Amino acid sequence: MDCYTANWNPLGDSAFYRKYELYSMDWDLKEELRDCLVAAAPYGGPIALLRNPWRKEKAASVRPVLEIYSASGLPLASLLWKSGTVVSLGWSAEEELLCVQEDGGVLVYGLHGDFRRHFSMGNEVLQNRILDARIFHTEFGSGVAILTGAHRFILSANVSDLKLRRMPEVPGLQGAPTCWTALCQDRVAHILLAVGPDLYLLDQSACSAVTPFGLAPGVSSFLQMAVSFTYRHLALFTDTGYIWMGTASLKEKLCEFNCNIRAPPKQMVWCSRPRSKERAVVVAWERRLMVVGDAPESIQYKQLTIQVLLDRLVLRRLYPLAIQICEYLRLPEVQGVSRILAHWACYKVQQKDVSDEDVARAINQKLGDTPGVSYSDIAARAYGCGRTELAIKLLEYEPRSGEQVPLLLKMKRSKLALSKAIESGDTDLVFTVLLHLKNELNRGDFFMTLRNQPMALSLYRQFCKHQELETLKDLYNQDDNHQELGSFHIRASYAAEERIEGRVAALQTAADAFYKAKNEFAAKATEDQMRLLRLQRRLEDELGGRFLDLSLHDTVTTLILGGHNKRAEQLARDFRIPDKRLWWLKLTALADLEDWEELEKFSKSKKSPIGYLPFVEICMKQHNKYEAKKYASRVGPEQKVKALLLVGDVAQAADVAIEHRNEAELSLVLSHCTGATDGATADKIQRARAQAQKK
Repeated sequence: MDCYTANWNPLGDSAFYRKYELYSMDWDLKEELRDCLVAAAPYGGPIALLRNPWRKEKAASVRPVLEIYSASGLPLASLLWKSGTVVSLGWSAEEELLCVQEDGGVLVYGLHGDFRRHFSMGNEVLQNRILDARIFHTEFGSGVAILTGAHRFILSANVSDLKLRRMPEVPGLQGAPTCWTALCQDRVAHILLAVGPDLYLLDQSACSAVTPFGLAPGVSSFLQMAVSFTYRHLALFTDTGYIWMGTASLKEKLCEFNCNIRAPPKQMVWCSRPRSKERAVVVAWERRLMVVGDAPESIQYKQLTIQVLLDRLVLRRLYPLAIQICEYLRLPEVQGVSRILAHWACYKVQQKDVSDEDVARAINQKLGDTPGVSYSDIAARAYGCGRTELAIKLLEYEPRSGEQVPLLLKMKRSKLALSKAIESGDTDLVFTVLLHLKNELNRGDFFMTLRNQPMALSLYRQFCKHQELETLKDLYNQDDNHQELGSFHIRASYAAEERIEGRVAALQTAADAFYKAKNEFAAKATEDQMRLLRLQRRLEDELGGRFLDLSLHDTVTTLILGGHNKRAEQLARDFRIPDKRLWWLKLTALADLEDWEELEKFSKSKKSPIGYLPFVEICMKQHNKYEAKKYASRVGPEQKVKALLLVGDVAQAADVAIEHRNEAELSLVLSHCTGATDGATADKIQRARAQAQKK
């Protein structure tokens, strides 16, 4: 029985542990780990080593090397470090490597050593430098906390949405704390630090002294501290050799152990016991390892969801395995296979030893019309890798023009973007490209581009009509479009010019353009308008009143209303107003004035070209039956009945209709007969109809 328990060691009163090798690391380290900055990602993630981190005994010419391995030691990436001095390394929840430099810059790398981005921890750090740093994890993301040379703490709880917080000052702190860590309590990031025998908790607004519950007396300094992965528990190592383990709030002690070693440990971290919900603290010195613990805690496997697992497989480029898992779990295509294929395509475009045609063909054959896959996103990755032609080929597979056009503009393929926008039929998209082209090209090239795209030219003209009139004029000049140019100057004469001289000059330019367009009618009409404007200005100067901008007819009417009949007649002759139109204008104006005497004189001046029924109608409109009857007798036979009915002489209208033997006129008169008043007239019409039928 002893052979089975010989390699087990007691851990407390009720547990044992043993040490055995799970597997051997595949790496071939040329330097010891003690000479490297080391960062291991959680959940069996990658390990980063920064070799030769500026050791004083190393030659200044030797550059540090950043190496990334899998959890089993398989090399993933290796690169010479060409940036500043690194203080700390750490992995984010998205498996991005954060390299915190002494100057406050943080460089972010991917799993395979690809540079992602850079951010700064603030201007204060440039002067005071960084002494130490921690990368920590919260439910909001991954954060960075730093200690500056001025012994102040600055942190950001989420590096993906960088918001720096300067923590409160620690009273009396003259040097670096003996140890410190970042905590996350009540959804807020804090700093816990030790200064000799004292512990301080820094939050957003205050620095509070705290004391661990049940701590053994005699402690003069805290040498090391470690927080559990869930931030629920904390371990403290004191200069008396005691290890205190309790809640992160320090309000509850779980256990305390005297290890009888007063030297500060090299490392102290939390771990879980095999097949147990309990967690322990592993403490390491130069040649000794100790496991201490009695802290029950639920392991939060839910943090590593299926989506996170798939993301980690994709980051390791294990695409077939990830797809098999999706198919086995029957995940929706958009969440599973489509997403993985999109990642594979983004990796494929980085293979620069394969031609653009082959890469584009391979991606299309693999992806086809898979739902949830955006060819424009893959094309954007190709463009980011410097493969513009490949990006263009991939965009040919993108069915949504709205996704094609922005990337084409970004790649400075504006003319192709314009063609795609026009094909889409989306006018807003076309306008977007046009405005981009206008800013990108000189005026001549821009206009030439528009001439080759009739739809774009038409849309841009519409835009210019409302926003850029001078550009519209230039477009018409470029195209020798004299007809539209003439119309442009017509509008400009009224919209832009206030002085009569300027308006006449603009109209003259319009007339010249119409002559060039061989539109003599428009040219003559424009010249007539110029004459009218000049005449109206003269009338205003001589007669007063408002004439400018009146139509020709309104000008004649205004003159008549003002009693300037001779001027009105002269104006009619000058502009060749037909007699019928002039008689209508004068008739209407005199009736509006109720100048019945002048109207009668006018009616007798010569034979009316419009007849006399209009006189009857106008008089009745002005409710003057007396004057209307004067003209009813002068109305011709064909309109006599209508005139008599207008003045209310139904009996005489009946006589005329019977005399004309006109059925339509008889019916019209009969429709005007009402009650007993016109009963005799109605009987008379009926008898006339009967006699006509007998014949």
